[in-house]
Amino acid sequence: MASATTKPARGAGGRHAESRGYGLVIFAGVLLAWLGVFNLMYGVAAIANSHALSTNAHFVFGTLHWWGWITLVIAIAQLFAAAAVLLGNQLARWFGVAVIGLNAIAQMFFIPAYPWWSLAIIAVDVVALYGLCAYGSRADADAMWEDSDWSAGPS
Repeated sequence: MASATTKPARGAGGRHAESRGYGLVIFAGVLLAWLGVFNLMYGVAAIANSHALSTNAHFVFGTLHWWGWITLVIAIAQLFAAAAVLLGNQLARWFGVAVIGLNAIAQMFFIPAYPWWSLAIIAVDVVALYGLCAYGSRADADAMWEDSDWSAGPS
């Protein structure tokens, strides 16, 4: 006897196709939080003139102390965006894209102080940007909430 169960064709629609890629959005939200934490530490180290950073670097404009404050402000914005992205807010996803873009630009100016760290942060920025831009439409977020156990409420 043949089995009565059938599997839907891939990409044929339905809830699983709608929520495709939402795991990448969650991963991007975690990366955004990770970037925020590391930029927070990096900004505080730059403000405090830590010996971990090269204090004799020549910047295009500004000083290490000034760029530390900029990095600190970006880090706080990244942490807020990460929390909102992980909660499924679509406006926060676009805010996260803007903040990650600003962070990538700021890290390019930070290259004279600590080049390998800045390049690593830029690489993580690119991965997080891909995760936030490639997937995560409103339909994906709604499908994720419908599939989750949270939508059922307390049991």
